[in-house]
Amino acid sequence: MTTNPARTLRLVLAYDGTDFHGWQRQAGVRTVQEEVEVVARRVIGEPLHVVGASRTDAGVHARGQTAHIRCQSTIPAWNLQRAIGDRLPPDVGLLHVGDAPPGFDAIRSARGKRYRYSIWNATRRPVSQLAGRYHWHVRYPLDADAIRRAARPLIGTHDFTSFATTGSPRESNVRTVQRIAVATRGPELQIDVFGTGFLYNQVRNMVGTLIEIGRGHWAPERTAEILAARDRRAAGPTAPPEGLCLAWVAYPPDAEIGDDT
Repeated sequence: MTTNPARTLRLVLAYDGTDFHGWQRQAGVRTVQEEVEVVARRVIGEPLHVVGASRTDAGVHARGQTAHIRCQSTIPAWNLQRAIGDRLPPDVGLLHVGDAPPGFDAIRSARGKRYRYSIWNATRRPVSQLAGRYHWHVRYPLDADAIRRAARPLIGTHDFTSFATTGSPRESNVRTVQRIAVATRGPELQIDVFGTGFLYNQVRNMVGTLIEIGRGHWAPERTAEILAARDRRAAGPTAPPEGLCLAWVAYPPDAEIGDDT
């Protein structure tokens, strides 16, 4: 009996992270990885693992999480998208399934990520269209221009120890932030962070610091001082998870999926 050569499938997923304990499978708690693996194994009929590009934390959302599956199945990708997608729970959406180029790996092949942090900046609570599930509600007025100025020193390749969660194991705290965009739409303030890779909670720690500056607690120049201190105690608090969303993961042109809206 011959065995089909290993096949790599690329998946793009969106999910509401409110009721998940993050992406990564963990005993005794609900995770996105486990939900997708259970359904994929049932549909494909093989033992397999779903490997995600980003291990989003508990409560963090995604609209462009990329993952890969290695399997032997010859079921067409569009059939798999429909069969797996229809069986996933309502808070997980399967946006795309396709055959990936040889050697594709959701983690190692990634060239960059974009995270969007959404803030509802108004005295009233964000109750319309369940917006409270996807925003950090900040009642105090925020100065968007001050936040933009404060974000500039964070762009580039730096040691981000001041924005790294204490005790999280890593070989180096040096990361590259390619761009930070700050936009306002009515009461909503969005902070988009583009980078080649991030430390655990780095984006939420950066946002927490920027909001302290936006509230007027610190001057915009404080960001450069915090970065140079290489001390987590010098920075602001960790922003809550509900405002954070993995918008997309970038790959080389022959494997790129995602939008820039």
